[in-house]
Amino acid sequence: MQIISFEPLAKTIAIESITAYQKYISPSKGFYCSHRLLHGGDSCSNFVKRMLSEQNLHQAVQSSIKRFQDCAVASKTLTSTKARADFGCIVIPCCLPL
Repeated sequence: MQIISFEPLAKTIAIESITAYQKYISPSKGFYCSHRLLHGGDSCSNFVKRMLSEQNLHQAVQSSIKRFQDCAVASKTLTSTKARADFGCIVIPCCLPL
C-alpha cells in the first residue's frame, strides 16, 4: 500500500500564502517586524518561508511558534525602550548637558 504525503502540498500552500501576504497585505499595514527591527536579519514572514523550505512541516511549525514568541518579546522591548526614551526626554532633557 502506498502512503501519500500531503506535506509537500501543505508547505507549498503555506509558502505561497506568505508570499501573497508579503506582496499585498504587509505593505499596507504601516509597521514592520519587531524581531527584524531589534535583531536584524529576516522578518518573521521570511523566516517562516525559509523554515518551510529547509525543515519538515512539524519542525517548521515549531520553529515558527518560537520565532513569533521571540518577536512578541522584541515588540515589548522596542515599546518599552521607546516609552523610556520619550519619558526621559520629557522629564529630564537628555539633549542638554547636566
